Amino acid sequence: MGNAQRPSLGPAAPAVYARRMTSSEILVDARGHRCPVPTLRLRRALEGAAAGARVRLLADDPLARIDVPHFAGQAGVELLDVSDEQGALSFILRKPLTSP
Repeated sequence: MGNAQRPSLGPAAPAVYARRMTSSEILVDARGHRCPVPTLRLRRALEGAAAGARVRLLADDPLARIDVPHFAGQAGVELLDVSDEQGALSFILRKPLTSP
């Protein structure tokens, strides 16, 4: 039993932090994660997004209400909307057309 081989489940799937909602919007679902994870996932999505892309962040950590606008200001990202949707905060941001 000591050298028994376990069956392979195949290669590990890549981690998914964001997915494209429409051709111009990327969804980052960070519900269930606490600070600083929602902002870190948002940053990663913005880094991979095209200039002018819209990113929607869903987060249920109350501190995201403070952290996300602060991050947006520092990163030069436009915060378009903040709303409460079914117990989660929804932030819509737009990546600038040019680097700050």
